[in-house]
Amino acid sequence: MEFLSTLALGAAGAAGSVILAPVALGAIGFTSAGIAAGSYAASMMSAAAIANGGGVAAGSAVAILQAAGMAGIPAAASAAVGAAGAAAGGAAALVAAIV
Repeated sequence: MEFLSTLALGAAGAAGSVILAPVALGAIGFTSAGIAAGSYAASMMSAAAIANGGGVAAGSAVAILQAAGMAGIPAAASAAVGAAGAAAGGAAALVAAIV
């Protein structure tokens, strides 16, 4: 029975992560219309630009998050987010079983 509850929490973590990742991106300011003014994303972009002499480096965290916010999260990244969510859900079930 414990295995099934661990499996269920892992699946819930995976599904929740995949569903909420785009919502979280939009909430911090990485939107389909670009980076929202005055948002956390805007302050990240500003810090990255200052650190890089005025531009945001290609491949940086800000650039990747901006691309994901504008185009959506690609399937490979969505799978990685789901795997991380499943691991977190499974770990939560394991901790609950021990306690």
